[in-house]
Amino acid sequence: MTASDKPRTRIQQRNINAIQEAALDVFSANGFRGATVDQIAASAGLSKPNLLYYFPSKEAIHVALLAALMDTWLAPLREIKDTGDPVSELLGYVQRKLEMSRDLPRESRLFANEILQGAPRLSGTLGSELKPLVDEKAALIQSWVEAGKIAPVHPYHLLFSIWSLTQHYADFDVQVRMILGDEDPFEGAQNHLQDMFGKMLRP
Repeated sequence: MTASDKPRTRIQQRNINAIQEAALDVFSANGFRGATVDQIAASAGLSKPNLLYYFPSKEAIHVALLAALMDTWLAPLREIKDTGDPVSELLGYVQRKLEMSRDLPRESRLFANEILQGAPRLSGTLGSELKPLVDEKAALIQSWVEAGKIAPVHPYHLLFSIWSLTQHYADFDVQVRMILGDEDPFEGAQNHLQDMFGKMLRP
């Protein structure tokens, strides 16, 4: 049994959680290249040697965060069911993605930064987990189009549009809030996106 296989004590788990929470702040603000182990350790309230006891490198922390994020990231797409009303299923997906941007903005920016850098630590997961799921849901959307249950749309570009229009509110949060002032961006976004995609999808 290696050290990593041994059950963690409460203190060890608390420190790991603190490191990952701090790293999420640092990576989402600075990107992988701009983040440093020193920044993460300081944010976590730990010494650098203590942090390196749990994670041997900045990349190891980043990989652990991305691995945990993928399940969260794919969950809203998995929830699209072939047994529901097609328009309602897709509008529900829009809503879930917008809620994710509202509730998990740091995670959204972490994911966006990784993709913008060419996904060096996520490319394998994108091919093995994301693409098969997207292909499955795109085929379902195409079947709804062919059955006349939704208006003709390109399944993949529909999903890309949903991603871009919902994740914008997390990835460009500062710009959105600067322009809107005191207005809650997510209240207006919910109404706008539901109306826009509803008109697009209804046959």
